[in-house]
Amino acid sequence: MDIISKPWGQEELVEINERYMVKRLTMNKGHRCSLQYHRQKKETVYMLSGVLNVYLGETIESLDLIEMHPGDSLTIKPGQIHRMEGRETSVYLEASTPELDDVVRLQDDYKRTS
Repeated sequence: MDIISKPWGQEELVEINERYMVKRLTMNKGHRCSLQYHRQKKETVYMLSGVLNVYLGETIESLDLIEMHPGDSLTIKPGQIHRMEGRETSVYLEASTPELDDVVRLQDDYKRTS
């Protein structure tokens, strides 16, 4: 299993093939990923532990706050703007279509670009 260190935590690539991808992600408390969207990638998040804030919407101005707890799941469609933020250190699974590099960053606390 490939473990990829991120400024907000880490990703563990569990499986990637031509049909789907599965990652186990750890989001550290007080950190958040980019405000982003995907052109093609569709993903479903399933919470394992912790509390995660998810900001989700069609535009930056219309983001809804969804608080996720263990056992909660959420599907993010292509084009939906989203960001995950750790209220607590959180571990979650992400199952998605296999477009690994399909990310358009709109804002990023760590000065990364798409």
